[in-house]
Amino acid sequence: MNREDFPMLEEDIIYLDNGATSLKPKCVIDKTVEYYSKYSANAHRGDYDISYKVDQEYEGTREKVAEFLNADSEEIVFTSGATDSLNMIATGFFAPLIEAGDEILITTSEHASNVLPWFRLQNEKGAIVKYIPLDSNYHVTLDNVKKMVTPNTKIIAIAEITNVIGDVRPIKEICKFAHENNIFVVVDGAQSVPHKKVDVKDLDCDFLAFSAHKMYGPTGLGILYGKKELLENLNPINLGGGMNESFDSPSEILLKDIPTRLEAGTPNIASVIAFGSAIDYLNKIGMDKINERELYLRKYLIDKLIKIPYIDIINLEADSGIVSFNVEGIFSQDVAFYLNKYKVCVRAGNHCAKILKNATKVTNSLRVSLAFYNTESEIDTLVELLSNKDKIVKEML
Repeated sequence: MNREDFPMLEEDIIYLDNGATSLKPKCVIDKTVEYYSKYSANAHRGDYDISYKVDQEYEGTREKVAEFLNADSEEIVFTSGATDSLNMIATGFFAPLIEAGDEILITTSEHASNVLPWFRLQNEKGAIVKYIPLDSNYHVTLDNVKKMVTPNTKIIAIAEITNVIGDVRPIKEICKFAHENNIFVVVDGAQSVPHKKVDVKDLDCDFLAFSAHKMYGPTGLGILYGKKELLENLNPINLGGGMNESFDSPSEILLKDIPTRLEAGTPNIASVIAFGSAIDYLNKIGMDKINERELYLRKYLIDKLIKIPYIDIINLEADSGIVSFNVEGIFSQDVAFYLNKYKVCVRAGNHCAKILKNATKVTNSLRVSLAFYNTESEIDTLVELLSNKDKIVKEML
């Protein structure tokens, strides 16, 4: 599906690591080159034509992202990535509010970027990080969220789709329950926004973070969505050019309105502009169509893997394109190196979810993360390579 749009697919590889980063369509590559070759000026700085062109393109992407999420444009902040966004939320908004004994609910299946900022609040502010139990499939349920909430719970911070288990959490229902109990909800959307329709007004989440590079856009760019009234109270982590109106003395500093005051310094202009093309590209295909294709490919893969007796699938049930598994008796990275000999690209390791092992009792795994441009033929090749355990062992030696 749409494979002709991706120059990387002209290389002799089978790319199955889309959860780490996705490939880039030619329109995104071309837009990046266009900026650098035709109007490579700074943003919000110049009084000349090409600078005005930059401003139009830059703010045009903000409008596109807002529409993509059903948000208001002033609720969209450009950052360096989902990691940066989550740290800004934890440090800029919550650190001044959190008191000793306040509880933050996460899960053991969260990515490091949605764990470590909350650990820091525990270490520095005396907050208490607690874990929502996972069910027998390692999924999050609303009932288990309810069981963990106490009068001291202030924040629920969870991914909409996790990067190893691939479960889709009931975010809308969690937000409704949380807000009835005066609890903030922070959503890591790194694995959901690229693969399914996400409507922040419908979810009613307080904050959402995701990265452009996982959704067919450039690296080095993230999005922080926050409700306007909350972003107004997010303290800028960085101070400098572009985000202030004036500073005549230490006591006379006037900052610009959101979102500009949260984007100090020269931004990643080329990536922002190119990301606008990625949004256009996804809209043209349709997020529902993308989601449908990826779920079909997952089922196609699962149906074949379950026939191999020595393959242990960790997340048999999941409504996303993520499949995590191990080959019995063989270290996951050894299998990944073996597959690489045949130019099959998969992820191996703990996938930055280093406390998930407390639930699954599995330290490392192989991960296939599918995108709409993957094919049945590619999956057939992967399965064929995994179907001969003796060959795997022999070629490891």
